[in-house]
Amino acid sequence: MAELELGQHCGVPECRQLDFLPFVCDGCSGVFCLQHRSRDAHGCSEVNIRNSSVKTDQHRSYPCSYKGCNGKELLPVLCPCCEKHFCLRHRHQSDHECEKLETPQPRMVATQQLVKHIIDSKKSEEAKSKKLKGAKNSETAAKVALMKLKMHACGDKSLPQTERIYFQVYLPKGNKEKSKPMFFCSKWSIGKVVDSAASLASLKNNNNKSTAQKLRLCHTASGQALPFEHTLETWLSDKEYPLYNGGNIILEYLDNDALFIEDTGSYFS
Repeated sequence: MAELELGQHCGVPECRQLDFLPFVCDGCSGVFCLQHRSRDAHGCSEVNIRNSSVKTDQHRSYPCSYKGCNGKELLPVLCPCCEKHFCLRHRHQSDHECEKLETPQPRMVATQQLVKHIIDSKKSEEAKSKKLKGAKNSETAAKVALMKLKMHACGDKSLPQTERIYFQVYLPKGNKEKSKPMFFCSKWSIGKVVDSAASLASLKNNNNKSTAQKLRLCHTASGQALPFEHTLETWLSDKEYPLYNGGNIILEYLDNDALFIEDTGSYFS
């Protein structure tokens, strides 16, 4: 669905890679991917001017604009929305509380309705019976599993206990390890949760490449691939298909146009 495409294409004609967190050159103001973010890599038109500047400019650093953060980066990391500099830790819109972070618009609501329609059309009596027999993501089962998860889950130890959300994360089919207990911050975007889970499970993550399969976080009951821009706490309070603290979640590679996985029961067999 073209309207859901995020990020910008690299300005290097031979590259044109779609990057979800592009870099803006402080010389020519062009937009580039990680590989071509340096002035030398993209043949910046301003490179000669920059090289002939005073020596103090050669050691320039870019302080993070997020309140209370003292982080700095040697290269500019600009938010494409508010156009402010941030450190790598606060580069996501949700992480630096971007002033231009938009709440889901009617277009997103329409997309959710489309996904729901597709999910409903795929349901059958057999699928319903399997869901009733499994019932592994029920709120009661999640509460029972939560205590065990807290003992073994891995994650960012610096996260406050009050913000931690625990899941038994079922890993992509074909992976040597079937599942892994993890915890994430409730305020994180789904995109950041995917990045963190991929790192904890040592999974290949090509989500910044437009032509590659995307690593997606999927709901075990509906099979829906959760939108990257949604926050985790949004799905914890969802009325129809909520996520539960202590419940299960699926991590799987999907094609760019895939909105859900069909056979969620195969992950638990």
